[in-house]
Amino acid sequence: MKVGFAQLNPTVGDLRGNFEKIFQSYERLAPAGAELIVTPELAITGYPPQDLVFKSRFVPETLEILEELHRRVGKAALLVGFVDRNEGRGRPFHNAAALLVRGEPIRKAHKSLLPTYDVFDEDRYFQPAARVQPFDLNGKKIGVTICEDIWTEHYLPRPLYDCEPTRSLIEQGADIILNLSASPFTLHKPAIRYEMVATLARTYQRPIFYCNAVGGNDQLIFDGNSIAVNSSGGLIAQLPAFREHEQIVDTESTAAVEFREESTPEQLFAALSLGLRDYLRKCNFKSAVLGLSGGVDSAVVAVIAVEALGAENVVGVSMPSQYSSRGSINDAKKLVENLGIKLLHVPIAETFAVFKGQFKEIFSGLPESETEENMQPRLRAMTLMALSNKFGHLVLSTGNKSELSVGYCTIYGDMAGGLAVISDVPKTMIYELARWINRPREIIPRSTIEKPPSAELKPNQKDQDTLPPYEKLDEILRLYVEDNLSARDIIGRGFDENTVRWVQRRVDLNEYKREQAAPGLKVTSRAFGLGRRMPIAQKYVD
Repeated sequence: MKVGFAQLNPTVGDLRGNFEKIFQSYERLAPAGAELIVTPELAITGYPPQDLVFKSRFVPETLEILEELHRRVGKAALLVGFVDRNEGRGRPFHNAAALLVRGEPIRKAHKSLLPTYDVFDEDRYFQPAARVQPFDLNGKKIGVTICEDIWTEHYLPRPLYDCEPTRSLIEQGADIILNLSASPFTLHKPAIRYEMVATLARTYQRPIFYCNAVGGNDQLIFDGNSIAVNSSGGLIAQLPAFREHEQIVDTESTAAVEFREESTPEQLFAALSLGLRDYLRKCNFKSAVLGLSGGVDSAVVAVIAVEALGAENVVGVSMPSQYSSRGSINDAKKLVENLGIKLLHVPIAETFAVFKGQFKEIFSGLPESETEENMQPRLRAMTLMALSNKFGHLVLSTGNKSELSVGYCTIYGDMAGGLAVISDVPKTMIYELARWINRPREIIPRSTIEKPPSAELKPNQKDQDTLPPYEKLDEILRLYVEDNLSARDIIGRGFDENTVRWVQRRVDLNEYKREQAAPGLKVTSRAFGLGRRMPIAQKYVD
């Protein structure tokens, strides 16, 4: 059977727009010889629709779109993801796929395994399938699975389910397994998916075709990387990463191809660029503004923004105070020249002096402290928000994951913004990304990368005056935040106890800040936001 992959980028809630995208893809693939066209999971609604499903007209309109697709299919069949009603007991809806064949009733498959961990919350909305069975199509039995249905225990956080949909479909005679997926990107996850699908194909001696979504939806990024493997587990097709694509693949093909996976910085850059581009596009913004301090974080975000939006749609703002070094100001100017973006110069030294002066009597006799330091990023946030309000730019915050983890950032200051582009990228990885960006030529000034990092909020300030070295800090944070290890377990791995306890306490104390941060793009196994839900008022310390 010739299967057409429609690796699409749906927009959540854009039912009519998603319909057009699906049908246009169908109209290209069907005449090209596809017998069956497959879309990603929930292609009609976009993934994840979250509480939109509870709106009174959302699911009825989704089903109307499904009926319209059914009326318009021709000789080729269409397998499309949608939200179905649950007519029985349990949750009100099903995560579903519909097989649309001209002149035949719609046949539906419901998702069996509903992930409710990390960023997933499907058990809130969907009832699992009561049973699974293959569909007959063109003399073949096709087994339809939806995303999690194909994930085996070895690749899940722990044994979660009591049924195996793929095995059940094979036992009922399925000749081929099709999977409609919306699998969010994290670094190196495409290779894990490929290994899992290939292993499953070899185990059951059946070809498996895996169609994944692509695009950014709020904090989640979907990388595409759809794959087809034959019954021997050999890769016979891999669609491109981070862009829409269509391809027809024969289930009987034996022409093996080599699995492609980009380097860590290349994956990271492509994912963040796509996430930023789609966030602006899907939220109806045309341009972005960000502060340029001359530091590596804002430089990396500026490069990503230019890649995502074009230089003409990015505005940088230099906002030096009396503590800003001449080198940092010059680095920001050189970056702007290299990128070809507009630079606005709005010094805050005088404004800062006036603002401090308002507290002269109130703060009389008290030494300057973080209070005065934090006034500066808050004045910069006001400047950026004024430009956003006046010109309609989206403000991009430029803080990294290391800073956000331990609260080395200012609430209502540098944390303010519409999107936190690198908030899930540790500082050490920021440097790796910066060096990768400079591989063809110097885009980010070398001095930006080589100088000691500093917030420049007081004389001769350096990050390492307050923080442990980033190499140690990022490893401790990975173990504590992403792997959920206790401080005691981390200390047992050879880390200094005082450092670990300091990091642990800072992470725990700054939950309130992160609750008020701009949404950030998820690229690691565990990001702040959707994937990590901690109480703010809590007293647990291991």
